[in-house]
Amino acid sequence: MKIPTITLLALTLAACSQSPAAPVREGGPANAVRMAMPEGEALPGVPDSKATPVWALAGDGLSARFGHAGQTPLVSLACRDGVLVITRHAYAPLGAQALFALVGAEGIVRLPVDATAIPGQRGYLWQGTLAAGDARAKVLGGAYTGTLPGAGMIKVSGGGAARNVVDRCRMAAPTVAPEPVAPALTVD
Repeated sequence: MKIPTITLLALTLAACSQSPAAPVREGGPANAVRMAMPEGEALPGVPDSKATPVWALAGDGLSARFGHAGQTPLVSLACRDGVLVITRHAYAPLGAQALFALVGAEGIVRLPVDATAIPGQRGYLWQGTLAAGDARAKVLGGAYTGTLPGAGMIKVSGGGAARNVVDRCRMAAPTVAPEPVAPALTVD
C-alpha cells in the first residue's frame, strides 16, 4: 500500500514542530536546581570530617557521652547505684545479645550487652553493665577500641569525663552487700 505524498508531508511537519524532550534526571525532582555550597562549611546535621568525637560530662557528674556535639552519642557511660551502664548507640535487633569487646591500654573487657529500649530513642540499642568496683572498669576511662557484631568497630579516646564517671561510681558503690532480711518467726 502506498502512502499518499500529502499524508507523508503532514506527518513529517508534525514531527518537526514538537519541542525536544526534556532531559530526564534520575533520582531527583524534575525541576531541581543545583546550588553551590559555601566552601569550608559543614552541612547541617553532619559532623565536620576534621572534627573528632570527644567525651562530655553531664551536669550531675554521673554520666558522660562520647560523640560530636549536638549529635546522638556514639557511646555513653552512666552510673546507677554503683553499677556502670555502658550504651553503644547503634541499632540492635529485638532480643539480640552479644559481647562488646573493649580493648585498651588498661586491659580487655568482653562486656555482655543486650538489645535495650532506651527512653527517647527509636528502636533498640546495645547496653550492658559492669560493677564500678570491678578492676576491668579502668578500660572505660582510657582510650579503647570497641567491636560489636553488626555495629562495627569504634575508636573511643580517653577522657577525663569518662574517668570521672568511673571514679564517682566506684565511690558510690556499696562496700558491703546488704544482709538478707529473715522473715520473723511466729510461735503459735
